[in-house]
Amino acid sequence: MDLDALRSADFSLLDDAVSDWKTMFGDLDDLQVSADKGLRGAANKANWAGFNAAVSKEFIGKTTEEFADAHTQAKTIHGILSDTRDELKGYQKQLNEAIERGRQKNLTVIGYEGGFTVTTNVPPEGRAQQDKDNSAAITALRDEIQVILSKADESDNSASTVLQAIADQSTLGFSDATYTDRDSAAKAIKDAEELAKIAKKNPENLTTAEFDKLNAGLKKYANDDLFAERFATSLGAQGTLDFWADINHPGVNPDLSSARRDQLDDLQKNLSLTLATASQSDSAAMTDWKSKLIETGDKPVGKYGSPLGFQVMSNLMRVGDYDDRFLNSYGDKLIETEKKFTSNGRHGAWQSIPSNPELNHLGGDTGWDPVTGYLKGLSNSPDAATEFFNDTFVTKDEDHDFTQDKDGDGNEAKRILSNFDYLFEERDWPHEVDSEGQEVNTGRNNLALALEAATTGHPAGEMPTIDTPAHNAEQAKLMQSLVASIAEDPGRLTGNGYMSDSIGQITSEYLPDINRAMTDDSDEDTNKLFPVAGTAASLNHRDVTALLVSVGQNPEGYAAVEVANKAYMATLMDYHMNPDLPSGDKYSNDTQFAVEQLAHGSGEISGTLAIGRQEAVAGPASESDDSYDHAVSQWKNGISGAVGTGIGVGTTFIASPIGGAAAGGAAGTVTSLVLEELFQNAEGHAKDDAGTDMGASWETSLEENASYTEKAAELAAKVHSRTDLQDLSIDEKARAAAQQGFRDAGTNTEYMAPHLKTDV
Repeated sequence: MDLDALRSADFSLLDDAVSDWKTMFGDLDDLQVSADKGLRGAANKANWAGFNAAVSKEFIGKTTEEFADAHTQAKTIHGILSDTRDELKGYQKQLNEAIERGRQKNLTVIGYEGGFTVTTNVPPEGRAQQDKDNSAAITALRDEIQVILSKADESDNSASTVLQAIADQSTLGFSDATYTDRDSAAKAIKDAEELAKIAKKNPENLTTAEFDKLNAGLKKYANDDLFAERFATSLGAQGTLDFWADINHPGVNPDLSSARRDQLDDLQKNLSLTLATASQSDSAAMTDWKSKLIETGDKPVGKYGSPLGFQVMSNLMRVGDYDDRFLNSYGDKLIETEKKFTSNGRHGAWQSIPSNPELNHLGGDTGWDPVTGYLKGLSNSPDAATEFFNDTFVTKDEDHDFTQDKDGDGNEAKRILSNFDYLFEERDWPHEVDSEGQEVNTGRNNLALALEAATTGHPAGEMPTIDTPAHNAEQAKLMQSLVASIAEDPGRLTGNGYMSDSIGQITSEYLPDINRAMTDDSDEDTNKLFPVAGTAASLNHRDVTALLVSVGQNPEGYAAVEVANKAYMATLMDYHMNPDLPSGDKYSNDTQFAVEQLAHGSGEISGTLAIGRQEAVAGPASESDDSYDHAVSQWKNGISGAVGTGIGVGTTFIASPIGGAAAGGAAGTVTSLVLEELFQNAEGHAKDDAGTDMGASWETSLEENASYTEKAAELAAKVHSRTDLQDLSIDEKARAAAQQGFRDAGTNTEYMAPHLKTDV
């Protein structure tokens, strides 16, 4: 910074800017609160249906988040400008005081473009001698001023760097990068550059101290927007891939590999989280990083060039929330490479051999199949997952061997395969082992997790919240494909039981759609009996029966659906018995008929699940009956907030003008008491060591299921003061209907899916 620029600086404009930004973030704070409590709150309570439920509510949610990001960005900018202004004013004061002290010693400071000089304040003819005599004082003043100018320059430049970095984070909307002061933001950028230099070192020379510093730094800054962007772009796409390939190759740096092998899992996690954060940036440098990384995906990387870029990068996608556009572009190129390596799916690829480096340290497979790691990344990014699975793998015009008899005339013709079709039905998955050589199924398990995210709209392993949008058309389309595929060949699920926890969760979140299918009636009245927010999946009775029997053969899958089924049934009881339900939303003016219909549907679902359970207990799988009760009881610990939403049916159940599903109050009371009884019974059965005859077990399940339905009807009638229904013994009517639905499950399974049924 020039001496004269600082000495004569007018900070009035900067003062105005600081004041304006303070006012701005104050106003945005009010708007953020109004948007969150008003706009989002109203949206969550509104009667959304169809397109509005799938799109408008989601748009309002994202708009509310933009208000929050705008507030965050305004507050951060105010803090940076305020810090910089105060510092520059301080340096200006120090400079003028130093010049004044020099003047008192007969020294003068003369500024010029690019520098300054200090000399004695005497006529030119005697100045040389005076400067010589006062050289110590001149040097001291010059050094003092230079330090002040350097600090002012650093303050000004760091503010510029940080503000530019924040502005670059998002080309549309606002960045959520938040810093309380300029120095913390500037330090994040500086540390990113220093750590990137470590990662760019020749891996043969990387020390354990440098490894530890890098690992600790990535852990500290993994969620820091500015750090992540600067680290990734300083390291570069090629540098990122080379680093992870080389640090995992035992031949590159044997001493480091031996000393830090047990810390590679932490480094993988911290690096992955950092890169995921970086991927959200819209900066030009990060856009270039993403493009170059995808371009390098099918090329060898690292010192020895053994893994391809995709094999390396996919292992750095297993944790973190990557940018959706990047994930889908990456997935397109990965599938292109998959098709090339497998001759359009004719055979397998990516089979690892013992000499290959271990690229994954987060458990399960060794990381050689890039599809496995990528699918885990998709499980954290629902929108990207939905788009990926619905994309085309091969068209009917491409050279491939996938055929089907479309017309039933015995003539096979090439079929179109989506990415879902290929991965779930046709892919020749490589044989996987872990670091100990034990067989694992991480790839297909990650496939199930990614499908969970893709069909439900929330990350796998999480529960939907009130802000989770209702299912959209693309999610419903994928659900239809999933159900049809399992119905066509149940072994796709029952032969891979480890996928059932995710498929069970998916099923639980489509219970309204499944109930509709089991009525065998598609008229508008059925839609009112089982109202759906968003787009309903078009399913049929036969296929959902096969799905439920298949899911029921795994304890975790069974528990996810059974618990949600009870919650959904109880919520519907409350919904249909509420006297304030608008006439246009009523299934029938005869509430008893509505209660009997929904009780029958709930009973059939539980009965169909019970058939699957008995198949697993009595069949080759030899599952323990107690394991089912234990799995059900475990859900007691996973329910939080609004009961229905916490379990998984909340976002699909249409919100009504009277408060919607799982909104607390009466609905919460009815549901929670029914579930309390369910969990108590499950815990009691799990502790019972006595063996149970299969027929007796069936009857016990039937009676217990009927009792839950009876209790829900009784409680709903009571909380809504429906004496008219109580006089009709609505609880007994519901019980009888539930019993009939449970028994009908056996008949329907025998008729629709006889190959799945065990005699009871």
